[in-house]
Amino acid sequence: MASIAASLSWNSSSWLYNHTQTKPMNETIIGTDRGLPMVVTAQKKAKKTRKIILKEDVVDVGKKGQLLDVKAGFYRNFLHPTGKAQIVTPLLLKVMPKTVSELLTAWQGTAVPCQAREMKMEEERIEAEKQRVKEEAQQLALIFETVGAFKVKRKGGKGKQIFGTVTAQDLVDIIKAQLQRDVDKRIVSLPEIRETGEYIAELKLHPDVTARVRLNIFAN
Repeated sequence: MASIAASLSWNSSSWLYNHTQTKPMNETIIGTDRGLPMVVTAQKKAKKTRKIILKEDVVDVGKKGQLLDVKAGFYRNFLHPTGKAQIVTPLLLKVMPKTVSELLTAWQGTAVPCQAREMKMEEERIEAEKQRVKEEAQQLALIFETVGAFKVKRKGGKGKQIFGTVTAQDLVDIIKAQLQRDVDKRIVSLPEIRETGEYIAELKLHPDVTARVRLNIFAN
């Protein structure tokens, strides 16, 4: 908590203000048949993002304890499965680095303030969301493990050898093509594959859920 506290020493309300303002719209001035200008305003399509706090240093992303806006898909497919970040809500941001449980302990024996109850409800909502994400990962793992082996063709060499190797990106592309599922290659763990045969790959879909995927490598 000490490292997080240091990273959050700046004013949280300022951070919220800067990250919740409406983005400027594009304006185009066109002429009319009466010679008067008319302004056409086009609202940019909003991109889905998530406000997160990093639980550890992530290369090319940020440092432990840093608050960031990241793409929803990046959080869902990489940061969350690897346990590197968690969602931050405005209500929880107000009490960082103290947790709700610490506040309730400090207020033990007294009437719990309304704000503490709200924070507790927010914490419970987040826990429910975490459970939902975990269940989705478990369902996806079941799909991967029951779909059968993914077949991968490679140019054959001498004996069982193949030219080149099979990479995590190859598996990601196969999953996308056959199951229409997006998987971040950084959660894929593959053994070295340089021969035909059957191999097992592991996909870290969630901090508590790892799927085992079979690969059948054969020469064409």
